[in-house]
Amino acid sequence: MLEFISRGLQLGVTAGTGPGPFQTFTINSALTLGWRKALILCCVPIITDIPLIILIVFILGALPEPFIYGLQVVGGLFLLWIAWGIIQQWRKGTQIGGTVDASLTQISSLNVLRRGVMMGLLSPGPYLFWGTVNGPLLIKALHLSLLHAAVFLIAFYGSFMILIGLTVGIFDRLRQLDPRIIRGILLFTAVLLTWFALTTLWQGIDGWRGLLAATTSR
Repeated sequence: MLEFISRGLQLGVTAGTGPGPFQTFTINSALTLGWRKALILCCVPIITDIPLIILIVFILGALPEPFIYGLQVVGGLFLLWIAWGIIQQWRKGTQIGGTVDASLTQISSLNVLRRGVMMGLLSPGPYLFWGTVNGPLLIKALHLSLLHAAVFLIAFYGSFMILIGLTVGIFDRLRQLDPRIIRGILLFTAVLLTWFALTTLWQGIDGWRGLLAATTSR
């Protein structure tokens, strides 16, 4: 039992602190919208992972390479769209804290949640994570008992969601800094998301090229 608790905590901390598109989006949402709207992102991992657990762990076991490559292409394009929206806000000189741009006040928590869920479903990371790391551990726990599996999932999602909440809280407080510093951080998140998008897109395109080359060489 303790083994699954420790592994769940370890993996949850890794997922919550590792740099990635979702973490970058969380930081940007906390800075631009505040904690009240950004905190809903804590729910994203559970919402996105339920279909992944059913699909990968209990049905397919492993996803075919063409699916992963296609997901990388679509996910990369979606990240580019998110990054472009951030850059547009930055170019307009959006104010953080105090007088906030009117377009930001119209963004609801549901809209933030929707973007976070789409980001999770269109990113290959969770699919690979559940297919290679979390999935086998969950199956191992299920072979012992439902309690073992429940403890593992609670430890994983508990630590993951707490770290998302801490990230939101920390960057919400940073909104009180000099607006020039905040705009610099926002630009950095846009550049970082663009980099994630381009690398993800390239991995998908390169994967498809490899498959086509292997097919034509036969």
